[in-house]
Parts: sequence; C-alpha cells; structure tokens
Amino acid sequence: MLLYDAIEIVRHIINAIGAAIVLWGVVEAAVRFVHVRFRPTDGLTYGIQRVRERLGIHLLLALDIFIGADILGTVAHPNWTGLGILAGIVVIRIVLSFLLTREIQETHEVLRERDENLGRDVAE
Repeated sequence: MLLYDAIEIVRHIINAIGAAIVLWGVVEAAVRFVHVRFRPTDGLTYGIQRVRERLGIHLLLALDIFIGADILGTVAHPNWTGLGILAGIVVIRIVLSFLLTREIQETHEVLRERDENLGRDVAE
C-alpha cells in the first residue's frame, strides 16, 4: 500500500508540474501579446505568430507530462476501466500533440521565411 501511495503522490506532483508549465506558457503569452499589441515593432501578425508558437511549445510539453502522470495513475490502480480510459486519453492527447506539433512547425517555417526575406539571422 505504501508503494501505491508514493506513486499517487508522484502522479500529483507530475500533474502539478504540467499545470505549472501551462500556466507559465499562458502568462508568458499574455505578456508577450500585450507587448506586441501595444508596441508592434515587427508587425502585429508576425508578433502574434511568435506568441502562438511559444505558447504551443509550452502546451505540447505539458501534454506529454500529463500523459506520463496518467500512466502512473493507471499503474497505481490497474483495472480494465482505468486502462480503457487511459487509452482514450492517450489517443486524444497524441492527436492533439500531433496537430499542435504540425501547427508549430508550419508557423515556424512561415516566420523563418519572413526573417530570411527581411535579412535577419535565423536561429533554429
């Protein structure tokens, strides 16, 4: 029983870390958005795309962390219902991760092309 309690504590810690990453990303995005919105040095659309790219990276990392926490929860309390729910959650999060990754890559390519056209150094 002690092992299961320890796994539950670790699972809650991992979930808290994932939530902190989401919160960090949202706060950072809000601050950057306000900065871009009221001081559009590179153009509003370009600045907002940068904000979206950064927020997407935070969300993608948090999704992966949440999957790990869900797996730990199922290990601590294995049953067929929990396994089925975990499978559904993992599939949904994998699809979200895939779509988010594709969105980030497309946004990054558009921003990289814009930077190259403006003669800026492009950092990968």
